[in-house]
Amino acid sequence: MSANQSPAGKQPTATYDSAFLRACRREPVPHTPVWFMRQAGRSLPEYLKAREGIPMLESCMRPELVAEITLQPVRRHGVDAAVYFSDIVVPLKAIGIDLDIKPGVGPVIAEPIRTRADLARLRQLTPEDVAYVTEAFGLLTRELGATPLIGFAGAPFTLASYLVEGGPSRNHEHTKALMYGDPQLWADLLDRLADITAAFLRVQIEAGASAVQLFDSWVGALSPADYRRSVLPASRKVFEVVSEYGVPRVHFGVGTGELLGLLGEAGADVVGVDWRVPLDEAARRVGPGKALQGNLDPAVLFAGREAVETKTREILDAAAGLEGHVFNLGHGVLPTTDPDALTRLTEYVHTQTAR
Repeated sequence: MSANQSPAGKQPTATYDSAFLRACRREPVPHTPVWFMRQAGRSLPEYLKAREGIPMLESCMRPELVAEITLQPVRRHGVDAAVYFSDIVVPLKAIGIDLDIKPGVGPVIAEPIRTRADLARLRQLTPEDVAYVTEAFGLLTRELGATPLIGFAGAPFTLASYLVEGGPSRNHEHTKALMYGDPQLWADLLDRLADITAAFLRVQIEAGASAVQLFDSWVGALSPADYRRSVLPASRKVFEVVSEYGVPRVHFGVGTGELLGLLGEAGADVVGVDWRVPLDEAARRVGPGKALQGNLDPAVLFAGREAVETKTREILDAAAGLEGHVFNLGHGVLPTTDPDALTRLTEYVHTQTAR
């Protein structure tokens, strides 16, 4: 099945031969495709203007605003793919979890989930719960044409960490206490979150996503043995559910150098790599049959044009022998990044890799 055509025939066929999807399929490309995690967001003055006075979660539920924000970096930077503007906790909010995204803090959960009785609060997600997502994707795919639109969701472990901790955590002590202390409850929690996550991705794919990325932002806190035993089954379930659509599946986590092979094993077609591991070494750890995505340190963008180009050249050289490479940062765009630096970086990668 094509990488942009669902069984329902709702995927935009115009994106099939895009550089981004070709790289995901490990096919020859006219140039290395570029997109940036968090490219739609706080680094853009037009984003700040569009969202002025609108809380984060509310902004994720306004289809016309979501479409505008998603399109902004495509217009400004000339990137090879758009990424849907949302937040990983949106599906949790949609099923009734009492949470808010507090500026300068992140998602905060009013009542953490730590007991078996709490699982009842995690009901299944339906398309009707996120009708605004379907509407926004419709607006975007019409506007984007041949430019792919990437959908995304938070992976079960990272969602579980927010739910159990009650918000962001440095040490994940409550999360790990549950994982080690009540492994059956932990497995049931992650399985429930896998169902919610897969349902959220299905909505996006059926609405027009050309690819999807699963963000496991906090999973780098685990050892490979803990990941394999306590996380891999749930992440694999998500990827298996959406495999029928034939769209590329990207998996990314922060601080996951020791887990790269397992991230691919979970079912990803493309493994995202942060800046801590060179791409050639990452390819060795992941093994054959996977494309890689990454991996410029976002902080390098503050160092000036010459330094950015030097570090980018190192990444492109390390990627020279890869089966498929999507250029990205090793994590999201930092809020105070100069937007012009991203525009120049996109042009530099395109120029340097033109076939």
